[in-house]
This record gives sequence, structure tokens and C-alpha cells, in this order.
Amino acid sequence: MSATTAEQTEKQRSFVRFITRSYAQLVLVAFALVPAYLIGYLHFFQNPGLKFENHPFHEIAITGATFEGLFVTYVAWQCYRSSGEPLLRWMTLGFLGFVLIYALHGAFTRFAHQNIWLFLLYGPASRLTMSILLLIGLLSYRRPSDPADHRAGVKYLLSWAAIFLVVDVLVALLAHSTFAGVILLRVMESAALGLSMLNVVILMLRRPRSPLMLVYGISIMSFALSSVAFLLGSPWNHMWWLAHVIFASGFFLLSYGVAQAFLTTTRSFATIYSREELNARLVREMDRTKTALKEVNRTNQKLAHLAATDPLTGAANRRHFIACFETEVVRAQRDGTPFSLLALDLDNFKWVNDAYGHQVGDTVLQGFVRVCRDAIRPYDGVARVGGEEFMVLLTRTSLDAALAIGERIRVATASTTFASEIGREVSITVSIGISQFGRDGRTIDALLRSADERLYHAKSQGRNRVAIV
Repeated sequence: MSATTAEQTEKQRSFVRFITRSYAQLVLVAFALVPAYLIGYLHFFQNPGLKFENHPFHEIAITGATFEGLFVTYVAWQCYRSSGEPLLRWMTLGFLGFVLIYALHGAFTRFAHQNIWLFLLYGPASRLTMSILLLIGLLSYRRPSDPADHRAGVKYLLSWAAIFLVVDVLVALLAHSTFAGVILLRVMESAALGLSMLNVVILMLRRPRSPLMLVYGISIMSFALSSVAFLLGSPWNHMWWLAHVIFASGFFLLSYGVAQAFLTTTRSFATIYSREELNARLVREMDRTKTALKEVNRTNQKLAHLAATDPLTGAANRRHFIACFETEVVRAQRDGTPFSLLALDLDNFKWVNDAYGHQVGDTVLQGFVRVCRDAIRPYDGVARVGGEEFMVLLTRTSLDAALAIGERIRVATASTTFASEIGREVSITVSIGISQFGRDGRTIDALLRSADERLYHAKSQGRNRVAIV
């Protein structure tokens, strides 16, 4: 696929994603406005004078709503105590305030004909109280969680319960005052409507992507539309009952969000992400994990190299050499192919250190390892097993081939001048002893002993030579 075709395909996919996202948003808006369609239908096509006055049904419904509200209050409070989110704290108070005030709307149903305002005013008062507290909660959205040792306790909840009971008393006083009337009722309901719409506007401006905040927004829109229905309706007519149903729907939906938050590990309401965000976060975390694993692998490789390497010369150390030796013995015992071992010792190396210093001696050791690597095959290994003592493992190599390689190392060493960083130039020779698997034994100890004996023999014969007997 050409670059141009790939760009066109990506543009098409981006366009489809944009259209799909826009469609999904329109569906959500249409769903949130379903109560508005019902309100419009009843307002324009139903007789507002039709009424359904059933006191027991109203009392039973509000009793059920009271118990359900108390349960949701408890669940929201437990979520707050776990997560410390300020939003959940204010949502808890919103549920509690609504329940403690709205319960009296049901309790005074029997007084609907004696004092209509004592019956009616508790409805808008409860919705106004809840809208105020939910607005404060939304303003605290994404603020840092309250510290565990500073999270509000039961006393805090009880103090607010006392405030709500005071509101109950004030509403009762208003119901018996000269201020009671349609105007006061509409002012309170309009205030609840205005605060709910302000809640919706702020939510839209902040554009949270959490699915639970989407639930929150639809619930608040339901509260606002219920206030519209209450303003258009009158007690006991169908618009009035519809307003109750719309508010109950929003209340149930918001309680569903709280229940979902409770069922999560963090019990958080604001930081539960959408599937799209979770997938994006998962991809980012997987990328970070892959990068970390690559770094760990590089570090492990470095550590493995350091653990197997002589730090001065870069040759294998004794431990790594023995491990390779053991592996080669097992292979040779299995398939019968011989291998050879070279034991090397630099002649009179102590004199180099004494005459020129250890820095020059280190340069000679490093240069000697380079000579050995140039003389052997890439898959053969050279190891430093002592101060100036080295071993070369020649895999699948007979004694004659090992002798030729040993001679190559000896000649190259004798003909090389090792220059140091301090301007010294040193020449040195090497003595070598060779052993072969099978001929000189079939164990590590036997082969090492034979190679060392021949090395000593080369030394005793005048140094700078290779010994195989």
C-alpha cells in the first residue's frame, strides 16, 4: 500500500470515527431529553384539568423513595469514606438532604385539603436543597481526595442532618405564613430548575469522559425537566404525576451510578474511565511496559556480561570459562567429537610489572587478549584464569589443529610490541601447554591437569614454546 493510499484510508477512518462519535452524542442528548417529549405531549394534547388524587398511593411511593434514598445515602457515604472524593461527599449530603425534606412531603399528604402549602412546599424545597448540594459537588469535581485521616465522619453527617431538620421547620413556618402561595412555590421550583441547568452547563463545559459522570449529567437533566413539569402542572393532575416520575427516573439513574462506583475497587465516582479511555491507557501502559522490559533485558545482558567477563581485558573470567568447559565436555561425551584446551602463561610477566609498573602490565595483558582473539576462531573462547594465566577452549578441534593455533598465538605474541599510554613499549613471549579430550582424559580435572603439566614443561624447556607432551 502506497503512502498516499494509506493517508486516504486514515482520513476515511477519521471521518467515520467523527460521524460515529457525533451520532453517539446525539443519541445521548435525545435520550436525556425523552422527558421533555412527554412534557410537551401532556402540555399540548392533554386536558390539564384531569386529576388523579390518590393519597395512599402517594404516601406509599414517597415511603419507598425515602427508604431507597437512605440506602443510596449510605452507599454514597461508604464510597466517600473509601475514595475521599469531595464530589461523593456532597452527593451524599444531596441524597440525605433530599430524603429528610422530601419525606415530609409524603407525611403531610393527608393535610393536602387543610393546608395545601404544608403539603406542597416540601417538594420544591427538597429539590432545591439537592440541586444546591449537587452543584457544590460538581464544582469540587477532580479536586484532590480528602486525606484518609481528615475525611468527614459520622458527626459531620449528623450535623448536616440537623441543618436539614432546621430546613424542615423553616418550610413548615413558611407554609403557615402569609408568604405561602403559588408565587413562593414557583420561585422555589424555578430556583431548583436554574441550579440544575447551571449544573448541566458546567458539566458540558468541563466535558468529563467518565461514564459515571455521563450518568450524573443525564440525572441532573432529569431533575431540571422534572422542575419544568412541576411548573407546568398543578397538584394531582397528570403533568404533576409525570414530574414525579421524571424526578424519580433521574434519582434512580444517579443511584445506579453510585452503586457502580461502590462495586469498583477504588469506589471512586469521578475517575472511572470510559472504555475508549481505558483502551488508550492500556495501550500506553503496554508501551511503557515493553520499554521497561527492553531496558531490563539490556540491563540483564550487561549484568550477565559483567558477571562472565574479566573487567581488565574483556576476556571471559574463570567461572564463565568453567561453565563453557562443562558444556563442551557433555557435548564431546555425547557425540565423540574431540576438543582441545590451551593453557597459556606470559613469560616473565612479573618482571614487566616490576620494571615498568602495573599500568604497563595491564596494557600488555589487554594486548595479549587481542592477539589471542585474532589467532583463534570467532566461536572459540579465551579466558583469564589468573594474573597472567589464560585458557583457550578450542571446540571440535584435534591435537594437531590445536598445536597449529597455539603456534600461531606464540609467534604473534613474540612479534608484537605492546605500547602503553605512558609511552612504554614492551615485548613479551608466551608458553603454552595443550591437552585433548579423550587422549588426555574425559573429565575437566584430567584435561586441566594435563594442560598445566605441559605448560610447566614448556616453561622448563626455556619458555616461548608450545608443548603437547
